[in-house]
Formats: sequence, C-alpha cells, structure tokens
Amino acid sequence: MSLPHWSYVAMLAFCLAGTLPLVPAFRLQVLRQPGRLLLTIGLAGTPFLLWDLWATHVGHWWFDEDQTLPWRLVGLPLEEIAFFVVIPVVSVLTLEGVSAARRGVRPWTPRARGEAR
Repeated sequence: MSLPHWSYVAMLAFCLAGTLPLVPAFRLQVLRQPGRLLLTIGLAGTPFLLWDLWATHVGHWWFDEDQTLPWRLVGLPLEEIAFFVVIPVVSVLTLEGVSAARRGVRPWTPRARGEAR
C-alpha cells in the first residue's frame, strides 16, 4: 500500500487530533458518558451509513481504491464506516468545547478547590 491509500485514515486522525485535546482542556465529560455518546453516534451515523450503502450499491458514487485501504465491509471501505463514528464524536466534542468556553471555562486552568468534577 502506498501513502495515498492512507489519505482517508489521515483525515479522520487529523479530525480527532484537533478535537480530543478539548477533553482535558475544558474538562469535558463527554467520554465519561459512553451510553449517550453511543446513542449519538448511532442516531447520527446510521441513516447516513444506510444511505451510503444504497448509493454505492446503485452506483451513484464509489470510493477510489487508490486513496482507500483495501479492506471492505459490506462493500464500503473501513474508513468510510469509521467516518460515521469519528465525525459525530468530533462534532459532540466541538459543541461541548464551545459550550464550555461560552460558560466561561478557561482552557487548561486547574479546578478551583471545591469545584465539582
């Protein structure tokens, strides 16, 4: 596999690398609520995944084999399936980070004594 095969994976990693630091920076609790996060991923990703399956099946679009990894699941590159997990997580982290900033949480500041976790 050549470097371009990893381009989709690199894009997903870049998205995560840009938002995961929001968790410690703003002391977000998103990752401590796995049930809610999984529900969000399921509700946001499932309709688009089904649409993606249909659209590729009928030939409305396809995935460039030179820019994706060779592994497929139900005809979709694994990176495309990961997209429907990564992007909802990134969206929730961004929303929670912005909400924390609007509440006045300053990034990378220690908690005040007695402040709730």
